[in-house]
Amino acid sequence: MHIPPPYPASRPRRLRRDEFTRALVREHRLDPSDLILPVFVLAGQGVVQDVASMPGVQRLSLDRLLPVAEDCVRLGIPVLALFPVIEQSLKTEDGREALNPEGLVPTVVRELKRRFPELGVMTDVALDPFTSHGQDGLLDATGYILNDETVAVLTQQALVQAEAGVDIVAPSDMMDGRIGAIRQALEARGRIHTRIMAYSAKYASAFYGPFRDAVGSAANLGKSNKKVYQMDPGNGDEALREVGLDLAEGADMVMVKPGMPYLDIVRRVKDEFRVPTFAYQVSGEYAMLKAAAANGWLDHDAVMLESLLAFKRAGADGVLSYFARDAARLLRAR
Repeated sequence: MHIPPPYPASRPRRLRRDEFTRALVREHRLDPSDLILPVFVLAGQGVVQDVASMPGVQRLSLDRLLPVAEDCVRLGIPVLALFPVIEQSLKTEDGREALNPEGLVPTVVRELKRRFPELGVMTDVALDPFTSHGQDGLLDATGYILNDETVAVLTQQALVQAEAGVDIVAPSDMMDGRIGAIRQALEARGRIHTRIMAYSAKYASAFYGPFRDAVGSAANLGKSNKKVYQMDPGNGDEALREVGLDLAEGADMVMVKPGMPYLDIVRRVKDEFRVPTFAYQVSGEYAMLKAAAANGWLDHDAVMLESLLAFKRAGADGVLSYFARDAARLLRAR
């Protein structure tokens, strides 16, 4: 690193004197095109349900989701990420509703791509919204999550989504080998343009609570946890191994989740691999900022934009955030 000469030959404050100079030398910028909006979708018509632990976030039926998609196009948000809220009666131990080509996710994908072909659509590849036990995979007799058997189901789930026309499949399950299996299956079906964004470094975090409320898996999961497949929060080197494996198996993009508590991992991944790297500003992060702002402890818009800019500074190419539309409106107004 070049060491500048000492004061008074160097006066760093010269470059902070006025707005045009600060803009001229700014190293990182946030743009609506950096954002992905996660949305919760459920069956029915005219259904809007508030998520109590995520103020401003709602579960929406398809007809109510369409105006949100239109807003994303208008604001320049390039991708919508779908997370299904499945009826309890459709949840089974093996999560077989995930493979239904006429199910909620494929139906929503087809309609979104028909109405808004220019809007990217990303789908979650995982079984937890579909299982009666709330885990991301199949269980053995002892309750342990089976790896290879789960991968076989996830591969079929990804194919169903790809056949519906989704642009990006995003395996979030953290099973070993699932990226390679999905990539091989997509190639075999001629789905060579379907991108894979791998949740490569997904930690067994306490920040997911509001999300599990939103998709309705919290009650099914109960007092169980996901520590036998999601990563230990104390590990950093392991994240690089996971990312390396997913890239070798055919991932186009990788993700770190959660976001802000793991900015060091984002930086390490970007420095090590120099591939498209994304971060997920998860439900718990969103809820904390919302609660603090609601209490008047923080400036809502300022901390929202600062938190998103932090991901860019750490090396993320894009951010999944429930703030995406609010942030895009502010950015476009500047």
